[in-house]
Amino acid sequence: MNIKLRKPILIGGIGISMALWLWQSFLSSVVHFGELSVAGIALVGMGFWWLQKSTKNTLEEKALPEITKDTVEQAIAASKGAIVALETEAPNLDISYLKQQISNLPEAHDREIIKVAVTGGAKKIGKTKLKQVLESSHIQENLKFIETDSLCAPSEDEVKNAIETNLTADLVLFIATGDLTDSELQSLKRLKAENQRLLITFNKQDRYLPEERAFILQQLRQRVLTIAPSEDVIGISADPAQIKVRKHGEDGSILESMEQPEAEVNSLCDRLSEIIVAEKEQLLLTTTYREAIVLKNKAKDILNKVRRDRALPIVERYQSIAAAAAFANPVAALDLLATVAISGQMLVDLSEIYQQKFSLDQAKTASGTIGELMVKLGLVELSTQTVASVLKTNAITYVAGGAVQAVSAAYLTRIAGLSLIEYFQELEINTDSGRELNLGILGEKIQKIFQQNQRIGIVQNFVEGAIARLPQLKSSNSPRAASA
Repeated sequence: MNIKLRKPILIGGIGISMALWLWQSFLSSVVHFGELSVAGIALVGMGFWWLQKSTKNTLEEKALPEITKDTVEQAIAASKGAIVALETEAPNLDISYLKQQISNLPEAHDREIIKVAVTGGAKKIGKTKLKQVLESSHIQENLKFIETDSLCAPSEDEVKNAIETNLTADLVLFIATGDLTDSELQSLKRLKAENQRLLITFNKQDRYLPEERAFILQQLRQRVLTIAPSEDVIGISADPAQIKVRKHGEDGSILESMEQPEAEVNSLCDRLSEIIVAEKEQLLLTTTYREAIVLKNKAKDILNKVRRDRALPIVERYQSIAAAAAFANPVAALDLLATVAISGQMLVDLSEIYQQKFSLDQAKTASGTIGELMVKLGLVELSTQTVASVLKTNAITYVAGGAVQAVSAAYLTRIAGLSLIEYFQELEINTDSGRELNLGILGEKIQKIFQQNQRIGIVQNFVEGAIARLPQLKSSNSPRAASA
């Protein structure tokens, strides 16, 4: 059995013990025993006060934020707005399934059935058995139990799918068989962050001695105290191990047999009943709210794909313009800002696709700011070095003149354009002018896109495509030019 001790308690206990020993050693020659006792008691008291103070914030319980009917109605309205925008911009797409799902939401929080997901982070934790026991216990007539996949699957996609499935339930019953692993704890935090109501069970507690059960349960409660209150962490035995029973006959004979004890889930059943009675409306409202947000995100993802398909040709057109300008008038690497800062017109074109209102003057100012940001991030010099190294492998020498500058300008213009696409697609529709770019978020997008496009294969393909679009460079790739 692997039992972890809380670090603050361990360190504090050792520290207090060591301090007492040092204090006693120091004072033993000059004070009476009574004085030492008073000093020791005072020191212990100070130690416990320190422990309580240092752990107060970490052990504070956090309640789920309340979702009201107004909150749900606003989320449903936002989802409908996203679907209308998608239907307007892509009228040929079949989104009837989204429209059907959104039409069902207003009545979703009035349903009678409460869905309870039974899940956990590991295998063989007793999910199926606990589901069967709860279904036969008749806690509430309107409870529906659903067994879901493990929240600690091998791949992130599997974990994501399991999280999404559990978020469709009104309440999640998480099963543990001891202390939680870090991955289990992170999964619970992800559910909590989505306003999911949680009950945590310590199953198979019959395998431990009574004092061990109490210790593990208390440890589990402290571990998840910011996720679930203590009363929502419950010890159970859904499928207790068989026990040997001896029966003594009147003739003195002894008959041994194995018997199956009844499941120990009464405390869990009681808590479930209390939650359903007290929190039913809140559970249904919260689930409906999550479903509305999911539908909105689905519609927005489809809309972003449609818009991206329209935005990419614009980026490609402007990267060609930047390349041609730089090739005609080569500049030093650090002066590329003058040519790679995307034009204000490109930003205006992209903002129109994503329904973000920018005037041409605002866009010119913003484009210059983006160029400065790229210089500060060191992307201009890095891209120039990368492009130059790729061009060398293609036997293009200095006679290519502005080749390095041209391709670098095109490359950086593409990075800026893709970054703006990533930035715009996370924003809500804005029809008012005067919006300014959030440089912090945009800087993160630029770094992310640059890193994604720094792989040598991607750069090489881009360089080859850029050269093909510059007819002036073709002659420089001849044997004569290479030998010059």
